[in-house]
Amino acid sequence: MASPRHRPEIPDAVAAAQAAGIRHLDLQFTDVTGSVKTVTIPADQLASALEHGVWFDGSSVESVARTAESDMYLVPDPTTFAVLPWAEAPTGRMICWLTTPEGEAYPGDPRRALRRATERAAALGYEYLVGPEIEFYLLERDEMGRPVQPRHDRGSYFDFATDPTVAVRQTMAEQLRAMGLEVNTLHHEVGCGQHEIDVGAQEALKAADDVVTFRYTLRAIAQQHGLTATFMPKPFQGQPGSGMHVHQSLARAGDGGNAFAGDDDYGLSDVAKHFIAGQLHHAAGMCLVLAPLINSYKRLVRGFEAPVFVSWARTNRGALVRVPHVGRPEVTRVELRSPDPSCNPYLAFAVMLRCGLDGIERRLPLPPPVEESLYGFDDVELERRNVGLLPDNLKDAISALEADEVVLDALGDTLSERFLEVKALEWKEYRTQVTPWEQEQYLERA
Repeated sequence: MASPRHRPEIPDAVAAAQAAGIRHLDLQFTDVTGSVKTVTIPADQLASALEHGVWFDGSSVESVARTAESDMYLVPDPTTFAVLPWAEAPTGRMICWLTTPEGEAYPGDPRRALRRATERAAALGYEYLVGPEIEFYLLERDEMGRPVQPRHDRGSYFDFATDPTVAVRQTMAEQLRAMGLEVNTLHHEVGCGQHEIDVGAQEALKAADDVVTFRYTLRAIAQQHGLTATFMPKPFQGQPGSGMHVHQSLARAGDGGNAFAGDDDYGLSDVAKHFIAGQLHHAAGMCLVLAPLINSYKRLVRGFEAPVFVSWARTNRGALVRVPHVGRPEVTRVELRSPDPSCNPYLAFAVMLRCGLDGIERRLPLPPPVEESLYGFDDVELERRNVGLLPDNLKDAISALEADEVVLDALGDTLSERFLEVKALEWKEYRTQVTPWEQEQYLERA
């Protein structure tokens, strides 16, 4: 990918807020699952917030801090200042760092995990650039108030459609641009009510901020139009799931050139090959972070386009990693296809980067590409080709993460402990559920 167009720095966030007539400021951060949390302050307190931070009770936010660590501070990042274009009263937002009362970085801050990963890349001479393609559904509500697929949507992949959700999608793109996101393309996806908006490649921290902004902006705009935007990976049986394919490249710190560009048959450098090898090697360990929900594994199943095979290719869209045929060395990139839009983007990009860097640092060999369709291969043929499988449920993904030291180190002790606790509880609660399918199958014949 070409080096992104960086947003100008905001040297005086207070003056910027005053110029925009801001009356309230939302200070935002995410918990370990990626849910956005907000503390709102009057705009006239911004200068103090920038200098001293804003206190909040971290123990009251699930998965952020223990009771003994309850006193936490939000320190706004002035480069993230934006105006919420849909707010009735003039409102700005800033994304924050989490710190202790002593002003030290809090190790449970997901944004800090990504910063650590990018600092490691910088020490090796690289900048990590990512461009996500985010799929989602726009849903109506039926007479009972339940979210349902839109009744008048007849569109499919790339179709020209005239149903009302098309206009809503265009409004969403306009509002995202107003929030500082670089929108590349938007189109209808395969499912009824399913859409995709692709945002421009950015340095990883900005890209993760953009994903967080993307999700709550779309939810807000959808709500204004009487719709629901969902990023659930597999919201409907028999309908396509929603993924978040992530295009990745490394830029050389010295000249800004694309470190992935090479002259082999796929246009890849040795750096790119080792990076891909690292991600394939740690694919199972990363899976829980990239596909973090029980529902994520209803999308990652054999026979559909979502990847389950740990392989790479150019034309095979069932591969975990794909190398797009871009035609220009400066935009050479690799696409990881397992993430879904429910993930915490800070943690996702952190582990993706660290696993790729592990491949570079250890010079891991890249196995041959597999361009044939893998869905017809039996287990013997998969083993012969050295093709592994991603975990097919949350429990196995938990076990894979627990066994992967690189992924655990990328998260850090605090975040990995919190994340695994949350996911273990989710699996425990899921196992006690009795579903309508089970009742239909077994209630009268068991």
